Amino acid sequence: MAAGTAVGAWVLALSLWGEPTILSAESTPPSPGLPRTFLEPGHCSLSSLTHPVLGLQAPISSAPPLWCRLPGTVVGGQNITARIGKPLVLNCKGAPKKPPQQLEWKLNTGRTEAWKVLSPQGGPWDSVAQVLPNGSLLLPAIGIQDEGTFRCRAMSRNGKETKSNYQVRVYQTPRKPKIVDPASELMAGVPNKVGICVSEGSYPAGTLSWHLDGKALIPDDKGASVKEETRRHPETGLFTLQSELTMTPAWGGAPHLTFSCSFCPGLPRRRALHSAPIQLNVWSEHRAPEPVPLEVQLVVDPEGGAVAPGGTVTLTCEASAQPPPQIHWIKDGMPLPLSSSPVLLLSEVEPQDQGTYSCVATHPSHGPQESRAVSISIIETGEEGPAAGSVGGSGLGTLGLVLGILGGLGTATLFIGIIMWQRWRRRGEERKAPESREEEEEERAELNQSEDPEAAESSAGGP
Repeated sequence: MAAGTAVGAWVLALSLWGEPTILSAESTPPSPGLPRTFLEPGHCSLSSLTHPVLGLQAPISSAPPLWCRLPGTVVGGQNITARIGKPLVLNCKGAPKKPPQQLEWKLNTGRTEAWKVLSPQGGPWDSVAQVLPNGSLLLPAIGIQDEGTFRCRAMSRNGKETKSNYQVRVYQTPRKPKIVDPASELMAGVPNKVGICVSEGSYPAGTLSWHLDGKALIPDDKGASVKEETRRHPETGLFTLQSELTMTPAWGGAPHLTFSCSFCPGLPRRRALHSAPIQLNVWSEHRAPEPVPLEVQLVVDPEGGAVAPGGTVTLTCEASAQPPPQIHWIKDGMPLPLSSSPVLLLSEVEPQDQGTYSCVATHPSHGPQESRAVSISIIETGEEGPAAGSVGGSGLGTLGLVLGILGGLGTATLFIGIIMWQRWRRRGEERKAPESREEEEEERAELNQSEDPEAAESSAGGP
């Protein structure tokens, strides 16, 4: 008889099967042998199902309803936080677990202009908030607009009224923050940009903070300053935070500094997220050096900047400073869209490469300093001149031009000398001709005089 009574009780329990029990935040979880998924708040207890009237327990004979298997949060407290996009179940305290029920859910959120009353029979709000058969309220995918106040007023079967009041806030955990555009090194005694800490996809906005060698870095007017920026996505409503750190290391301090940044959520009991650290070298000495003017020299190869068509010109900007300054190039007074480099190579020079070039060196301790300007020009070579690209390049072309000019001047001088010598010789010959004639006449006169006495003597001694 007793065995039949027990079997009848189980049959009655199965026939009058009710809704599964919901675990509230204060409820004791079911058997620890169950999977972890079913031990978290917001899930149905699958170890046993309890009939709301008879209080009898029976083993599981069918799968629980879909809303029972949704991951989320089931609560019975006053202040609720839920993750965006996840389902949320709110208990209506004191409500019977099975119809007929006397209860009323009211909500005042970002979706409503005033209090909205939900009907247990369902309606157009079912996609946003739905009253479950056991009187609880289900929000299938809670969003930012669902933040607000939820109230439930329930009447038990013995006429006792119970009120539940919930203040719901939502959150979204962003990805780990990261430091973008980090500095390569720091210079002691001058402000240096360390980097920009970026956090994307948070709600509420939260805050960013910096750490130096593992300790919180407090911005001040002397050593560190922070420039912050907060943007909100127009569609998702999530926040993007940026924090730019500027640091002035002290002279004689540590040679290396380690920086990191952290994101702190805007809700309590939420863990902070930390970025990967970066380590920067610090250029410093025991004492601050006296300011020295920055000397910038522009060296051109070939010297003079003259090159044959298709040749190569190398411009080198030299600046004696540490750390090396940023180098930018200028042509004909206009900046060239080139990356910072101390060497400018002009290969296969063309007419459009001709012009006046200079470089600007920018250093944190000295500011910008411009070099002297040099002119780049193309030499038009003749038929006998060296071909472009031949051994010796533009240097031999310049040397040949100089030698040609000197050779031409020497040849002209030689011709002029020969002409002058010939003229001088002719004049000398013209001067000598009259003198020789006079000498001949004198010799002839002397001969004639000597012949006259002899003739006289011969005539006197005759018969």
